[in-house]
Amino acid sequence: MLIAILDFRTAAADRDAALAQLDRESGQVRAMPGNVAYRIYASRTDESAITVVHEWDDEESFGRYLGSDSFARSGEVLRPMMTAPPVSRRFRAELLETVG
Repeated sequence: MLIAILDFRTAAADRDAALAQLDRESGQVRAMPGNVAYRIYASRTDESAITVVHEWDDEESFGRYLGSDSFARSGEVLRPMMTAPPVSRRFRAELLETVG
């Protein structure tokens, strides 16, 4: 499993537009083969901070996402709003169990 965590900042006035763009693409991302989860978080303590958490079956699936039209569209909209370079951390993970 691959987990990617993306953190970025916008001006507070742009955050709703950035979240709307992520929401517009979320259905397509979730429907991509290999996508396990795609979660968007707006910070409760910082009006400019957004985090996106992805879970993918494998690196190949995540790579297809990075080459997708959805990823390109979001980049075209979001990058001009970013007030600093985004930070993306990627992890290989082993699922131990699902409790629920």
